[in-house]
Amino acid sequence: MADNRLAAMPFARIYPLYVAKVERKGQSTDDLDTVLRWLTGYDQDGLEAAVADGVDLTGFFAAAPRLNPNASLITGMICGVRVEEIDDPLLQKIRYMDKLVDEVARGKKMTSILRGEATASSRG
Repeated sequence: MADNRLAAMPFARIYPLYVAKVERKGQSTDDLDTVLRWLTGYDQDGLEAAVADGVDLTGFFAAAPRLNPNASLITGMICGVRVEEIDDPLLQKIRYMDKLVDEVARGKKMTSILRGEATASSRG
């Protein structure tokens, strides 16, 4: 089971930190939302509702319409751990999300972040 404190953390608490991170690095919150929608299957209204409702990360991922089938292509280190080697499914999803946010903040090309998918298909 994912770290209980992390799993119980409200998405509404994490999302503004993600926004601050990407903006501090000169990137767009639209790109942030695009990658979050790509990963979770939420549309923009769904993301905004998750923030407004104060749902925790467990609930956020449990209610996600669908995890993107290409999420398994997300690889690399986050918090000192390789995301592809995380055994706990919830923690892996959380770390996938963290990894995508890092990639947006670094200014990586959107087609690369979305693992080759066009950004238009991720709009919602």
